[in-house]
Amino acid sequence: MKIIHLANHAQSIGNGIVNVMVDLACSQARAGHDVTVASGGGGFEALLERHGVRHVLLAQAPKPSRVPAMVAGLNRLIARIDPDVVHAHMMTGALLARFGVLRRRYALVTTVHNEFQKSATLMRVGDRVVTVSEAVAVAMEARGIPRERLAVVRNGTVGTPRLAGQPMPASPALAHPCIVTLAGMYERKGIRDLLLAFALLRKRLPSAVLYLVGEGPDRVVMEEFAQQIGVAQHAHFEGFCADPRGYLAQADVFVLASHNEPAGLVLCEAREAGRAIVATRVGGIPEMLDGGEAGVLVPPHDPATLADAITTLLTDREAHAALAARASQGLEKFSVQRLSEAYLAVYERTLESCQPRRFAKLTARGTDIGKIAAPQTGLADTVTQSTTV
Repeated sequence: MKIIHLANHAQSIGNGIVNVMVDLACSQARAGHDVTVASGGGGFEALLERHGVRHVLLAQAPKPSRVPAMVAGLNRLIARIDPDVVHAHMMTGALLARFGVLRRRYALVTTVHNEFQKSATLMRVGDRVVTVSEAVAVAMEARGIPRERLAVVRNGTVGTPRLAGQPMPASPALAHPCIVTLAGMYERKGIRDLLLAFALLRKRLPSAVLYLVGEGPDRVVMEEFAQQIGVAQHAHFEGFCADPRGYLAQADVFVLASHNEPAGLVLCEAREAGRAIVATRVGGIPEMLDGGEAGVLVPPHDPATLADAITTLLTDREAHAALAARASQGLEKFSVQRLSEAYLAVYERTLESCQPRRFAKLTARGTDIGKIAAPQTGLADTVTQSTTV
């Protein structure tokens, strides 16, 4: 099978969408498929090359002025590769692949990685729309995408090629007992709630320390907030870490306090590290934690309950050991190999159902492809938006 993956960039900055795409492309190439990643580049090109994946520079950005260049670049790539499947991971690539190629011979698969974004609705342009959790599938169905066009493929990082062959990084010198979070510094990640919970926790366990690993636009605001509530000396903002295994290996409790979370990759990483996990009951998090068997689930926006859960795990050795043991079980469902096989099955079903090469032949004979495609996708009104990519 010839596959092209589209994304705005291939930067190694902790972006979960890019990490999933890179894992998927490398695994598919290892399985013998002809795989291309087309992006604005950034840092993963050497890794892709080592795994037999070609990278093509194709700048993608939601700016009208760049549309002609993007369309021309994609058409040159399509003419050269003649793919069976184009897999778009971001909105710009999805619209480009759907409306930028006149004689489309490929099946278009889109993945909704971040359902909370308004633009996620535009991913409906795919012949098949994949969601990263059942919760996201329910949300996308509520937005008008027929259930029969949706497929669920949960994220997984176990066996990631991004870390294959790399030794465990030198462990940072963490104080204990410690709470660790790996998250972008965004309000939606619940960093403020975690800081408030940590302030409550410190009244019970004065020796506790918090490590916040990640970068983002709200970092300065969060650092100022930590100062305001009196925990700045014990809440360490560590910044971005490309390989956070050293932090996970030492975490007494791992916390993800997100307000919305489609299916955080970090939960797979924390489970693989055998950590005791506390996370919010939002989005796909319960699915990533086996409904609460592999981690304690707490309500979002509730620092007091979050503090109670962390306190229990830091003070009850038996509860901590039991939860950490359960987190380490059943990890095969989070393997990159399983991820690759699941997506390949989606590709095959999509090719069988939409027969894009037949539609391309009809177009070549003068048939109006819009009359064929629009009823099938329910997107006749979306075509007019293609010039605002």
